[in-house]
Amino acid sequence: MNSNHGNDNRTVLSIATSKVISAPPTMRIYGAIETLTQWGFRRLPIVDPGTHRLKGIITARDIIDFLGGGELFNLINVKHNGNFLAAINESVSKIMKTDVRTLHTDATLAEALEIILHDRIGGIPIVDDDGVLNGIVTERDVLKILCRSHAAIPVEDIMVRSLLVQQPDCPLATVTRVMTEHQFRRLPIVKNDVLFGIITATDIVRYIGTGKVFEKLVTGNVTEVMNIPVRDLLSGNLFTTELEATVTDAARKMMAKKVGALPVIDQSRLVGLVTEFDLVKTFASVNNGRR
Repeated sequence: MNSNHGNDNRTVLSIATSKVISAPPTMRIYGAIETLTQWGFRRLPIVDPGTHRLKGIITARDIIDFLGGGELFNLINVKHNGNFLAAINESVSKIMKTDVRTLHTDATLAEALEIILHDRIGGIPIVDDDGVLNGIVTERDVLKILCRSHAAIPVEDIMVRSLLVQQPDCPLATVTRVMTEHQFRRLPIVKNDVLFGIITATDIVRYIGTGKVFEKLVTGNVTEVMNIPVRDLLSGNLFTTELEATVTDAARKMMAKKVGALPVIDQSRLVGLVTEFDLVKTFASVNNGRR
């Protein structure tokens, strides 16, 4: 093991975000979506307004599931007969996860890393003995610390090669379904072998949270929301990396651009994708002397 491993003993609170935006269980789903959009977050802890005890969490992926990907969609489809407006006015407690992986305020960076890598959880709330929310630690917080050590491994060695891609004209309904089935946070959008953009769970949340979705509504039925082509939701900025870039280069670029993944391009063709998770995993094994 090299000297970097000593970093793992620092407490998780020292690297976490301590000013956490949270919401009460009574907040409407639409309010939660607006809050995520306003702050640019992927997850929102739900706490008891009086005690600030953690009650649950809602993530961008839960919103995707609710919109038409998975079982949360029943709230719209069955209970509200497809009425999107009625469903987003339900309380967030109806779709939040109550079984939340947490870390204690004394937990170390190594413990956070274990949960991120083992359970593939991108953000872990930190609570004290009374279950009161004290902070949240994310993949990005951990990567920020880990990527201080240089790793000369090329992106090509760790990227995901077999990618599920969608066409720019495919409807949002298809994207949310694929994301939910495969537990993906993002999908590359490709046409004629050329990368058009990346659609993320956050982009979809933003489409609703900014109110753009309401321009599409005539009857208020969810199909009006979900039939729009995914190209309408792509944000203009597309940041990429190359095969020979090192994982340190990729990590620093992700930090600077505040993105969770970089498409890997070779001669203007999409050949892979590298995510925050891939980088955390690589740096963790480098720091443990396993590479």
